[in-house]
Amino acid sequence: MRSLTRTIVYAFPVLAVLASLCIAYSYFIEPDHLVVNSHELKIKDLSKEFDGLKIVAVSDIHGGSRGGEVEKIQRIVKTVNEQNPDIIVLLGDFVSEKGEPVKIGEQPLLMDLETLSSALTGFRAKYGTYAVLGNHDYWHSDSAVANALERAKIVVLENEIIGLNINGVTLRILGLKDHMHIKSQDRYNAEVRKVVENSVPGKDIVILQHSPDVFPIVAGTNKVSNDIRLFLAGHTHGGQVWLPILGTPMIPSSYGQKYARGHIRENDVDMFVTTGTGTSLLPFRFMMPPEIAVLTLRSSN
Repeated sequence: MRSLTRTIVYAFPVLAVLASLCIAYSYFIEPDHLVVNSHELKIKDLSKEFDGLKIVAVSDIHGGSRGGEVEKIQRIVKTVNEQNPDIIVLLGDFVSEKGEPVKIGEQPLLMDLETLSSALTGFRAKYGTYAVLGNHDYWHSDSAVANALERAKIVVLENEIIGLNINGVTLRILGLKDHMHIKSQDRYNAEVRKVVENSVPGKDIVILQHSPDVFPIVAGTNKVSNDIRLFLAGHTHGGQVWLPILGTPMIPSSYGQKYARGHIRENDVDMFVTTGTGTSLLPFRFMMPPEIAVLTLRSSN
């Protein structure tokens, strides 16, 4: 018994030091440790003209947050350009509020929109840079954030579709409004279906949406189109923290771990959820570093 007590007495300060080091690492180091993760996605029925197309995805910049400083955003732009992307997609949550949002449009930001717009200027891709907005953008002001992005030469899509001529074939990029706009899943599905039906003709659709929870609404059993090939999302931050044994304690998704991160295939549609680059709620990242996702598409028929 005395030996056990002595072990506990000696072990406690060691554990306390380790815990302190982990907290320090998760605050001071990992939020700035930007990584580039490359993936080859085999997409069923993707037109052969798009085989090898490189899409670089970034999400959850959260300007002004820990890991969302001006220098970090500028480094994101530089690193994305170094990947020689065909298409750049930005998947929402560009801003962060000072405190919890209390009323839409009235919460001050951690980084003003002029500074954010300047930091985001300079993306270069063969076929352009496209963005959708997230829940934090909605809580501040969709229109104000969209204007800031457009000043940075970023095309913002809000339930809009754009056709890109790639190797003589049209690839349709469909950008959806954030899940905060959904009052009725059936109505949202019908609105998106109408956008697709009225769009330029083409065989393949890539959907951009902030939250992966929208996937079952538009790409589930009541698919808005059989031409959907890929659904790209962020929002989850991959849980932001991964702990040994426990894994990821919290995922901001109604589907738990199912749509937490990475490549998912469901209902014959591929989805990729990036873990994002900034922080939200808590200013920590642990074993879930900020990610730039480089996605090379491969046709699989």
